[in-house]
Amino acid sequence: MEQREIILRAIGVLTETQEMVRRLSDGEALDTDLSQLGRLVSEVFPTVEIPAGVTAEQAAELTIAALMPASVSLVEAFAFLFTQLAKVHDEGRGDVNSKELLQEIALRMSDPGEPESD
Repeated sequence: MEQREIILRAIGVLTETQEMVRRLSDGEALDTDLSQLGRLVSEVFPTVEIPAGVTAEQAAELTIAALMPASVSLVEAFAFLFTQLAKVHDEGRGDVNSKELLQEIALRMSDPGEPESD
């Protein structure tokens, strides 16, 4: 999965989380279906196959090597979005809220001609 797609999916996770917080504060029940975060994690992280006969240390090394790129990609996506949200907050901008900013970023990221970050 490309980084651009991971960022777009992370926007979905953040948007879903905002809605969950709103529903909880309104006393509503939450869905028990797999969340967007769960789906994103299950799609980003590869299945790790450990060959028979390897030591525990080798199994750990194989697992880390297989999962590290996906972990870094997820952290980068959420760090990018945090930075964008923090920048607007720090500038004291009241003309845009977090939901609108996430939508704007999603539109920018959906355009293949746009760079991935500022």
